[in-house]
Amino acid sequence: MIAAIQYNSRKLQINLNKPIDISMPLRASKSNVNAWYVDEPKIEPAKDGKWIASVKEGACINFNNIFFNPHAHGTHTECVGHITEEVHSINDNLKQYFFLAEVITVAPERFNEDLVISKKQIQFALGNKKRDAVVIRTIPNTRREKFSKQYSNTNPPYLMKDAAVYLKEKGVKHLLIDLPSIDKEKDNCELLAHNAFWNTKGKLRMDATITELIYVSNKVDDGKYFLNLQIAPFENDASPSKPILYKIIE
Repeated sequence: MIAAIQYNSRKLQINLNKPIDISMPLRASKSNVNAWYVDEPKIEPAKDGKWIASVKEGACINFNNIFFNPHAHGTHTECVGHITEEVHSINDNLKQYFFLAEVITVAPERFNEDLVISKKQIQFALGNKKRDAVVIRTIPNTRREKFSKQYSNTNPPYLMKDAAVYLKEKGVKHLLIDLPSIDKEKDNCELLAHNAFWNTKGKLRMDATITELIYVSNKVDDGKYFLNLQIAPFENDASPSKPILYKIIE
């Protein structure tokens, strides 16, 4: 189905029959993507004495408890409450769910002992385009690797502070990336890119979000898309999320 959408002052046409899911599923497995030094997620039947809430175990229903960390175990969207003393909920602060997005592909470059995404790389990829959301795919980009990567103690690539400042100054409200964090894994809690993007030295960008641990298939071209950023209604700084891209018909 082709839908005609009025977005801000623009008229867009998108094909609703061809959604592009850029989230990663959460699986109860040691091979589930993982970061931040925690155990794998668990999905298991509730128990009451000898009764086990599983049809296989003789119950009439499947009734599972799920134990996970949204930051560590898959695609998640976070708000400024991730780094502030005051509690801020993603469910309270993300109130719009459709955005004009640009997908870009970046090969992190060497900086001292690290691999980083620089301002120059982001500038080159975006040019003078104005977008509400930017989706960053890093290379190499294999599905098997990114769906099962164990990131703890691996010093993954990250975003340089000036790149985050640049995105903020361009008016990008929603940053999506296929890494466990936009910041260095061990940085003495400086969180330079998070702080820069959310503008913690000035007026907080309460409606800005960061989505991490996405996966953008190599079959998806760089370019302009319509983004539906879906979250679960958790009253927490972060929530599991399911960002969906739609091609824009020119």
